[in-house]
Amino acid sequence: MRILITAGPTREPLDPVRFISNRSTGKMGFALAQAAQARGHEVTLIAGPVTLPTPDGVTRVDIETALQMLDAVECHLPAHEVYISCAAVADWRPAVYSPTKLKKAGMDGTIQLVRNPDILKTVRPLKDNKLFVGFAAETGVPDAEATRKLNEKGLDFIVANDVTAPGAGFATDTNRVTLLYPNGTREDLPLASKLEIATAIISRIEQLRSVTDC
Repeated sequence: MRILITAGPTREPLDPVRFISNRSTGKMGFALAQAAQARGHEVTLIAGPVTLPTPDGVTRVDIETALQMLDAVECHLPAHEVYISCAAVADWRPAVYSPTKLKKAGMDGTIQLVRNPDILKTVRPLKDNKLFVGFAAETGVPDAEATRKLNEKGLDFIVANDVTAPGAGFATDTNRVTLLYPNGTREDLPLASKLEIATAIISRIEQLRSVTDC
């Protein structure tokens, strides 16, 4: 299969020095790329600003902002059969970018923000017979919000986790996730390395794809 994966955060610049972002390190998305390539799939990885090395055999596209990530997904999606949206895309960006550093003496303490597009919702019309997988990083029990995203975005399944749970948050080498499906089925994956979790996710995608192709 040809698999498109987004990973890492986005950065939304306010000026050449400051930006809005989040705690994502890209480890889960890069593990997915590594696992998919190891199982013989052709992988394109759209990566936000992270310091991780590119997995062997994976095509990498580097971006910084949410709008750049959206452009890259729209560009590469038609050539892929599976899209895994693992990136932690910033929901908001500054309304105005200053090409020079803003001086604190001239700032009033308020930053006007505009909402970034929801990438999965934006590209949903391009889904056709492709398989779409999303992620829901929440605090506390993630099921309700993850189920909303699953249905709203027309996903084949969603990977949900509580980022405050020990060993399951950002920047860790392990994760503990729940897979939620449109038919109401849920599958809890125990605490394991992110590569092991990624391999399990790729296995579920292979199973779904084989059913779809029948």
